[in-house]
Amino acid sequence: MQELDFRVDEALCVRCGECAQDCPASVIVLDDLPRLENPQGCIRCQHCLAVCPTGALSILGRNPEDSEPLEGRLPDFRSLAVLVKGRRSVRRYRQKNLDPALVRSLLDAACHAPTGVNSQGVLFTLVPGLEAMQGVRARVLDALERLKREGRLPEGYMGRVLGWAVKVWREQGRDAVFRDAPHLLVVSAPESVPSPVEDCLAALTSFELLACAAGVGTLWNGMVMAALTLCPELRERLGIPQDHRLGYAMTFGLPDVAYHRTVQRGPARVNVVG
Repeated sequence: MQELDFRVDEALCVRCGECAQDCPASVIVLDDLPRLENPQGCIRCQHCLAVCPTGALSILGRNPEDSEPLEGRLPDFRSLAVLVKGRRSVRRYRQKNLDPALVRSLLDAACHAPTGVNSQGVLFTLVPGLEAMQGVRARVLDALERLKREGRLPEGYMGRVLGWAVKVWREQGRDAVFRDAPHLLVVSAPESVPSPVEDCLAALTSFELLACAAGVGTLWNGMVMAALTLCPELRERLGIPQDHRLGYAMTFGLPDVAYHRTVQRGPARVNVVG
């Protein structure tokens, strides 16, 4: 495990005590300078680095000057609300790979999503482009066709939809599972962390909003999730560790459709506790 490397610049520290007051694990105390009282209890969240007003504190070898300042750089409520309300599930994609640097930037930002007890165990399994997607698509549809032929698709809505997807693929060459998206992302986390599924959903939600802001279309893909659940060999082919809990799957890429306004929903259903 990485050393904490907790350091305080005495010349910059104003002894305000914010780092000690804000520490979720209460492992920082303020004497003359802040110090770690119980290093084993630290959850490595870097709250102390973020809350220090003068940038006097460093932990895990992180230099405060390398962090991005927040003042004046956060989106206002109205802009963020329009992004949330204007986000759409995209099922029409251009047949062009995204710039790998953009995908990496989206993932590196999404990995800042909250995780239970700061476990940071989320794994992003990425299918990086059209060529790789061709192979994944063929394996998934072959597996679904085998399940259909053997009568092993689930009953109810999902089984009917998966059976229809196999039919239109074989008869029309139409991809109703991946929607011809050039990229696939599957999030998973170790069973051993406190909240593996919740961590995955937080990470994928963050990725989706970041992608939307960058002009990238996304789809929470329940059909891919069903295939991975029904055919464990598929997750093995994707390299997802056996001790991981699947979170969800998302197809994404440059949209081949433009939306011009938000939809109209709500008001929110709220249960107010008296």
